[in-house]
Amino acid sequence: MSETSNGEVLRVEHLVKHFPIKRGTKASAGGKAVRAVDDVSFAISEGETLGLVGESGCGKTTTGRVVVRLTEETGGSIFVDGQDITSYNARQLKPVRRKMQIVFQDPFASLNPRRSVGFIVGAPLQIHGLYDDTGPDRVAQLLERVGLKGDDAERYPHEFSGGQRQRIGIARALALEPRLLILDEPVSALDVSIQASVINLLRKLQQDLGLAYLFISHDLSIVQHVSDRVAVMYLGKIVEIGTRHEILRTPTHPFTQALLAAVPNPDPTKRTNADRLVLTGDAPSPSDPPSGCRFRTRCWKAADVCAEEEPALIDRLDPGHAVACHFPETLEQMVSAPGRQSS
Repeated sequence: MSETSNGEVLRVEHLVKHFPIKRGTKASAGGKAVRAVDDVSFAISEGETLGLVGESGCGKTTTGRVVVRLTEETGGSIFVDGQDITSYNARQLKPVRRKMQIVFQDPFASLNPRRSVGFIVGAPLQIHGLYDDTGPDRVAQLLERVGLKGDDAERYPHEFSGGQRQRIGIARALALEPRLLILDEPVSALDVSIQASVINLLRKLQQDLGLAYLFISHDLSIVQHVSDRVAVMYLGKIVEIGTRHEILRTPTHPFTQALLAAVPNPDPTKRTNADRLVLTGDAPSPSDPPSGCRFRTRCWKAADVCAEEEPALIDRLDPGHAVACHFPETLEQMVSAPGRQSS
């Protein structure tokens, strides 16, 4: 693939990550593995936010870590600015890492408590040989860009609140002027009162810098506020992907409909048919997923074909709105069909 011309920053094709199950120091007999990510594809363009949402353990974080090559993939391809970086070694990856950075979930664990904030934010510049006489000024500018003070560089992480620590992590991610940020649950560890301010900061940075975001979250209510497109992940696979409007207004996969039902809506006049759906049971083990459709063991529409044939992720009802389901229906279609109920 050559350099993209449509502003596409990242493209992931058929990404796979399996973790071999070990007993002691040896892999288990039969080659069993945890299928954390199993044939995932998506693309993100400049200035765009793709929200990746799903239950805990569905493979969201692993996907983000594989994209930035913190974890090696088992299969598939990763293209950054049109370049396939899948087989790059550490030396080849170094310049690519300037284009994509990650912000971790826990702002308390992701910052070295023994280092000053100035050292932490300036570390990427040091690693890439860009920290010269102007380094302290650049660090101060980065801190100010995320809403902190330049002289905060002399302080240590324990002197800051959780929201401020996450801002420090964002400043560190911006140090190399990347084009893509992987945001791994960036506000889930923060108080609700602080979440909005961090999300507003991320929006402003995107507008000012044209950043592309992969926003990973288990909370669809947050994803719907920050994303241009949304990909819903279940047990290692994307089961539905479309624009924010399509996912929120016309969810088609049963799992997406159940996720929406779990979002609290205190206004009874704005409750929809989705509010009557209740998802029961736990997700199957990713080391032994069900045959056919992986959601069938919890799906109220499951039929014999669901166990026999895995549904492809394709446009089924609307162009550009892909869903992996043998019986795709909007909520309106489902409740209006004779003899069908949504609960």
